[in-house]
Amino acid sequence: MSLIGNLLWLVLGGLVTSALYILFGLLFCITIIGIPFGVQLIKIGLYAFCPFGREMVFEKGEPGCLSIVGNVLWIVLGWWEVALLHLGCGLLFCITIVGIPFGMKHFTIAKLSIFPFGQSNRKK
Repeated sequence: MSLIGNLLWLVLGGLVTSALYILFGLLFCITIIGIPFGVQLIKIGLYAFCPFGREMVFEKGEPGCLSIVGNVLWIVLGWWEVALLHLGCGLLFCITIVGIPFGMKHFTIAKLSIFPFGQSNRKK
C-alpha cells in the first residue's frame, strides 16, 4: 500500500517538493556555516521523496542542546514560512477524502520543517 501511496505522492507534487529541498540543501552545503542547515534540508527532501511507510522521530536523547539551538536558528531564519506552505497544501489536500493521506503527510512535513534538528527517518 505504501508503494501506491508513494507513487501517487510523487505524481501529485512530491517529486518537485523533494527535488527543491535537496537542491536548496546542496546550495546551503556550499558554505561551511550552511552545512548543518543543508544536511537538514536534504534529510527533509529524502523524507519528502517517499513519506509513506516511513516516519520522522526524535532520536534517543534528542532534542539536545545543539538540536534546540539549531531549531531556534532555523525558525528565526524564516523556515517557518515553509511550514505554513505545507500546512496550506495539507489543508487543500484534506478537502477530499482521497487526498486526506496526502494532506496528513504535508502536516508531517510541516512539523519536520519547523523542528528538523534531532529527528531521523525510519521505517514504520
